[in-house]
Amino acid sequence: MWNYVGWGTPGSVLAADLLAGGFRALPGSKVARAERAVASSPVDGRRSTGDVAIAPSAVPLTASSYPLTRDPMFGQTIAIFRNTFFESIRQPIALVLLVVATLGLIFSNLLAGFTMEDDQRMMIDLGLSTVFICGTLLAAFIATNVLNREIENRTALTVISKPVSRPLFVLGKYLGVAAALLLVTLYMSFVFLLVEMHGVRQTVRDPHHMPVLVFGSVVALLGLGASVWCNYFYGKVFASTVITIVTPLIGLAYLLSMMFDAGFDRQPMSLGFDGQMWIALAGITMAIMVLTAIAIAASTRLGQMMTLCVTVGIFLVGMLSDWIFGRPIRAIETVWLQRASARELTEIVEQTQIIHLVTGEIDLRVVEKEVVLPGVELSSMADGMWERLEYAAYWIAYSVVPNFQAFWFSDALTQGHVIPVKLLWGVVGYGLIYITAAMSLAVILFQRREVG
Repeated sequence: MWNYVGWGTPGSVLAADLLAGGFRALPGSKVARAERAVASSPVDGRRSTGDVAIAPSAVPLTASSYPLTRDPMFGQTIAIFRNTFFESIRQPIALVLLVVATLGLIFSNLLAGFTMEDDQRMMIDLGLSTVFICGTLLAAFIATNVLNREIENRTALTVISKPVSRPLFVLGKYLGVAAALLLVTLYMSFVFLLVEMHGVRQTVRDPHHMPVLVFGSVVALLGLGASVWCNYFYGKVFASTVITIVTPLIGLAYLLSMMFDAGFDRQPMSLGFDGQMWIALAGITMAIMVLTAIAIAASTRLGQMMTLCVTVGIFLVGMLSDWIFGRPIRAIETVWLQRASARELTEIVEQTQIIHLVTGEIDLRVVEKEVVLPGVELSSMADGMWERLEYAAYWIAYSVVPNFQAFWFSDALTQGHVIPVKLLWGVVGYGLIYITAAMSLAVILFQRREVG
């Protein structure tokens, strides 16, 4: 059997990848011609088909070589996923935005020192916002480049005609983009955690966190040096090489920094580990996965600029969802409650709020709330059909548009509240619902899309 060495268009490379997995091509397709070229090539030679270069492999790359890929559908998904992942991190825009995010996270530490209140709270807000915004932009740019560009260049036809089902093609694309975004989000998270560990210097007398500065600088120089070496001597793509090398190195720097205090004295790693910060970053990561699914769905029909506008627009509307849709809903419900109160159909109940603080203290708050009596529907207080329709329209919009405030835990962090793990699991389930809905919409839109 034969293996391809990667050059050629993304569609042809992916086609050769599927062929190497043991999948047959349709007669007359590029992959079929590549397959015939392989069959006529000498055992010890190398032959180019015009789209891909095919060379003998030391180990036969048959489907049976990998037990998990014996199922053709699973093997096709893995091939599309792998190709999309590497294509995503090779894009120059990914490296550019990561450089911008890195500088933004570093400068957030410096800018937070000019606040008149708690500088550390401002730094956390700025840092998490930087990760969220850069992740949103990366989702839009990468999703457009890996799907819409292949459709416009007609390279997607090479894969879909294998035959690979369109839903499988869209699913593989999403998984590849999601994996790439997980990697770059992990990198931004490590940088943010290092910056947060250093902390904001309230005065010039406050010491620098030397382990963060030393380990962070060393891994940055090592990562960049290794990437330049691989690019110059081995022809590796610089963007993807930097991302794949620096991310684990910056993670190692974070682990080493937790082992020392600001003066380089040993300390238990538990003192440097902040689980609440990881929960907040996990919530942002889940939001980025939702935005990735939305960007994939938009890119099946729209170009790059429109996909970017749709993704950023949904991000902004989702962040303001409580104000745009939730505020009118609460206003209508307040009017209905006042009408019910005038008819003596309400009662006052006491609700206890339990807030756990990071200091270990518990804040108990008892609030009184007016509610309608059991058996009384609040909507029955509506004044006519138009008021009901207005309420229903706001409620539907509030339900359809993802509320990204649910993924945003920065307020709880800065106020010293404990974020329960069960809340994170609820947010993960909430995000999975929207991912499923967005991917279903992407499949429906792509089913009738002309790709030939």
